[in-house]
Amino acid sequence: MKRLKFNTLSLFLTIVLLGISLNTFSQDKKERRTERKEKKHAIELANFNKIDSLVKLRSFVIEADILQNNWGYRRNVSSSINFIRVNATRCVIQTGSDSRLGNNGVGGVTAEGDIATWEVTRNEKNMNYFVRFSVTTNIGSYDVTLNLSSDTRASATVSGLTPGSLTWGGHIVSLNKSRVFKGQDAI
Repeated sequence: MKRLKFNTLSLFLTIVLLGISLNTFSQDKKERRTERKEKKHAIELANFNKIDSLVKLRSFVIEADILQNNWGYRRNVSSSINFIRVNATRCVIQTGSDSRLGNNGVGGVTAEGDIATWEVTRNEKNMNYFVRFSVTTNIGSYDVTLNLSSDTRASATVSGLTPGSLTWGGHIVSLNKSRVFKGQDAI
């Protein structure tokens, strides 16, 4: 009888202690999750403020990892030769290929010109930017739309006077941290 009471008491204490430790573990897990969310939000806020200054100064580069045409065909590309660079009132739009065949010496086309219009929409709730501008280059006029998010991801769609468009998917970086190589102008 004493042994049965002792075993019952031991079992009861084990369950209580296990319940307390599980509750503590779940609280620690919740605290770690909250910490990670706060850290991620702080990083995104810092990136959002950095992108804000880059857009205001018009001093950034969209380095593309992916090019996509208007039919949805996607191709992985080298970000050092596929980019859109904005520097104050000038813009360079370049596509390239590792084959090095093309008018610009890097397997594609390089168009450089003056920025004609510039519109910025800032979304503080979602921490992103929408930028629209037009560029007049030596090979034509283009409308460029940029979607810039606080995780530094960026997409840029370029369309001209002819049907069709090309979308650069990659990241936004400042001019001084950019690692792009500009080819020769097309004409």
